[in-house]
Amino acid sequence: MTSLPPVPPPACPVHEPLYGPEFAADPAAAYRRLRALGPIAPVELAPGVPASLVVGYEAALHVLRSTETFSKDPRRWQALSDGTVPADSPIVPMMMYRPNALWADGEEHSRLRGAITDSLARVDSTTLRGYVETCADTLIDRMAPAGRADLLGEYAQVLPLLVFNRLFGCPADYGDRLVEGMSGIFDGVDAEKANELLATTLFDLVTLKRKQPGHDVTSWLMAHPAALTDEEMIHTLVLLMGAGTEPQQNLIANSLRLLLADDRFGGSLWRGSLPVEDALDEVLWTDPPMANYAVHYPVHEVVYEGTALREGCPVVVSLAAANTDPALVADQRAGNRAHLAWSAGPHNCPAQGPARLIAATAVEKLLDRLPDIELAVDAEELTWRPGPFHRALIALPVTFPRAAPAGRTATRAEAPAEPEPASRQAPPSAVPADGGARRGWAARLRAWWHGH
Repeated sequence: MTSLPPVPPPACPVHEPLYGPEFAADPAAAYRRLRALGPIAPVELAPGVPASLVVGYEAALHVLRSTETFSKDPRRWQALSDGTVPADSPIVPMMMYRPNALWADGEEHSRLRGAITDSLARVDSTTLRGYVETCADTLIDRMAPAGRADLLGEYAQVLPLLVFNRLFGCPADYGDRLVEGMSGIFDGVDAEKANELLATTLFDLVTLKRKQPGHDVTSWLMAHPAALTDEEMIHTLVLLMGAGTEPQQNLIANSLRLLLADDRFGGSLWRGSLPVEDALDEVLWTDPPMANYAVHYPVHEVVYEGTALREGCPVVVSLAAANTDPALVADQRAGNRAHLAWSAGPHNCPAQGPARLIAATAVEKLLDRLPDIELAVDAEELTWRPGPFHRALIALPVTFPRAAPAGRTATRAEAPAEPEPASRQAPPSAVPADGGARRGWAARLRAWWHGH
């Protein structure tokens, strides 16, 4: 063990901010500046919330796999414990301790993760593909007659929520609360209130499923030999729904952006020579849906290649920066699954297969139904949502030749009711850049669920 250097003055080194529109517009520039400081560098996740960001690929693997040195338990976060970071900071709901597999170590992690992996394994891939295709067809039917749409708000954001409602046996009237709670946590908009709303809604779902179990993931989790308590159930559902909605919609939207904006992929895909899976791999390497996360806490003071990592200070792994580390020599991304978009080590994503299936099916179905779709604006005009963790577009406006619906009518359980006519909707390019777009899609989804 190397002895620690003296603690630097608070203003040195400068902490790179990972929030605000400048970072959202060009995170790669921030990663380049950070790499100049070393494989791990100081950042600020939100005003007054310092952390260390891992930007090197080998350093990321070291942190993700060194369970004896780096813990996932946020109760070790000293700045939160002593009040330096206030409990109502917008960043806290994404980093706070919850009794689920994401924030557990050792045997407790194995028990909680086992319940997740075993329950997800019971999801039949053919059934899952059917859910995705059913919901996709319904959403495309609603867009097709208009000849223009926001693929984010009208497709990529809605589709995972509909699919997960089916998988988790969630009644339709719970949908508006789940949408509001989940979107508030990821965007940091009234995050404390959103976190409470999400917890109470999932408590209601757990209570319902205790009384009326069904053929769904929620019921399978309850029946698992791990014997999850109600509290563990609630926070396991927070983990699964959070991981299955925000990152999933970003993977779908970022893949569609690539296919529509980059002739290397769009042209090859429509000629049939490049599988959608290869386009997904490119996105997972270069624009992973969760760019910076996998938060760890050193269990003691340690130095990694000259960088002091102090006990209880957050170490965040930049999956995006690690994937684009210049030290990596592999140029071939198609079919190359060595990226860290799903993390690595014992906490790697347990649902990689279903996540890829949902995204690939969503993209394939859209391109099959609307083969002449094009971006409505130049790719450079697309804007990204601020935030330290996700890589998420604000909107993805497109145009296409108007088409009649496919003639299939979905049941209410499969998809929401009709949206308002296109003539009354704002054009996709008019989506505001201040987060109003996020509130807009949530309100629209709630209206659909309630049949308005």
